[in-house]
Amino acid sequence: MIRHSRHTSESWKALPWKKFRRNLFRLQTRVYKAVQVGNKRKARLLQKLILKSTSARFLAIRLVSQLNAGKKTAGIDGKKSLTFEERFNLEELLRVDSGNWKHQGLRKIPIPKKDETIRWLKIPTIADRAWQCLAKYALEPAHEATFHARSYGFRTGRSAHDAQKYIFDNLRSQSKGIDKRVIELDIEKCFDRINHSAIMDELIAPKGLKIGIFRCLKAGVNPEFPEQGTPQGGVVSPLLANIALNGIESIHRYRDASNAWKEPSIRYADDMVIILRPEDSAIEILERISEFLRNRGMQVSQKKTKVTAATDGFDFLGWHLKVQKNGKFKSISSVDNFKAFRKKVKHIVNNSNYGSIVKAEKLAPIVRGWRNYHKFCKMDGSKNSLYHIQKRAYTVFNKETKQTSYSSKKLLDKAFPSVPYSEASHVMVKGTKSPYDGDIAYWSERNSKLYDGMISKALKKQSHKCASCGLKFIDEEKVHLHHIDEKHANWKKNNLEAIHESCHDYIHMSKSAS
Repeated sequence: MIRHSRHTSESWKALPWKKFRRNLFRLQTRVYKAVQVGNKRKARLLQKLILKSTSARFLAIRLVSQLNAGKKTAGIDGKKSLTFEERFNLEELLRVDSGNWKHQGLRKIPIPKKDETIRWLKIPTIADRAWQCLAKYALEPAHEATFHARSYGFRTGRSAHDAQKYIFDNLRSQSKGIDKRVIELDIEKCFDRINHSAIMDELIAPKGLKIGIFRCLKAGVNPEFPEQGTPQGGVVSPLLANIALNGIESIHRYRDASNAWKEPSIRYADDMVIILRPEDSAIEILERISEFLRNRGMQVSQKKTKVTAATDGFDFLGWHLKVQKNGKFKSISSVDNFKAFRKKVKHIVNNSNYGSIVKAEKLAPIVRGWRNYHKFCKMDGSKNSLYHIQKRAYTVFNKETKQTSYSSKKLLDKAFPSVPYSEASHVMVKGTKSPYDGDIAYWSERNSKLYDGMISKALKKQSHKCASCGLKFIDEEKVHLHHIDEKHANWKKNNLEAIHESCHDYIHMSKSAS
């Protein structure tokens, strides 16, 4: 007799996800506000509630097993995915052990770097990733209340475009950028050298969570540096790095003409740019930065850190940023970024393992993603032209579709979707605002502006709410465009609705089950 599990795809889908989101978000906003007013004791009590929350546990498991980009990456146990039965079993394990979690070892994957050295990606098991996600739910709102306004990397509600816009505001002609210099700061092996005590001392967390984080750090330790490093590949690692580096943005500060403090430093994780006036001493600022890093087990890379005139230009986050001779600021794709993009496109176009239709489908998200990333740059020059790539693609498509009814021109338009460019038009996030501050109207509208075209129109039509679950789009989950009649060729407005990625999954899961 075959025993059927009561834990099926239907029972997973039937869970009250809308209620789960609301429950967790409510607790997180309370943690944020408690730290904001200086009541850390109350914050720690609320963090305990998050760790014990059924809502948080199920959402954490869903994130690591269903939504994350690396959801199919195996840990040291070789497990790449979880059945629905295993997801429910993991929820029970987290319920019992979340306050005393013991981490397994990490699977090490070598990643070659541009300078021909190796960076080790250390992957936890799915169960450990779920616990780390649960820990992040509790830790992130507490530290969002303490993070610096000019820290943009790996933070909810912030992006590289915010950093780009802040540099523009400080180097444009009105800000006399032509007279300024920048320190391009590089921290040597940042993630590998962060001192564990520096993280633990700054951590706002109850005792059980602190012990779990300490075990997490020790699971990925390098035997040569047993007191240092946070494993790259862990869900909570970027947050821990932000906690250790928080405050470095305030090292260079001065009062402006109105006697207000200015802190012209921009940090994106471990990448940092410090904007200098003519009278600022780069040597003095670097000495203070070196002291800050030394106290946290890190050091400035003498080889890669340099002081550059804004008129000479510098690379940051895949852009080349420069003040031109006429004083105007210009931002374009960096040479390395464009080369890497072109290499990806060429690999697909020249691949003989699949035809033009598949090639167009594979190219579209890559091209759209690249163009979207650079949409606030000056991209009308020949340096960033895709003319030659498109010409090559058209030749290949034309050759491959001669015996079919498909049009090479239509495939080319599909493979290279256009994205409108609007230089320096990004609206930067306000001050120290965070999605956990409870200003749902601000964040749902802001998140909607991250999308263009049909998604943007659908979001406005739906008042920035998911057409499936009815919740506002305020978290990091992607927005998907759903074709109601399931005909992907039908792009009429009344056939399209914006929904959460997970809601999209559930809709198609139900269709396939029936």
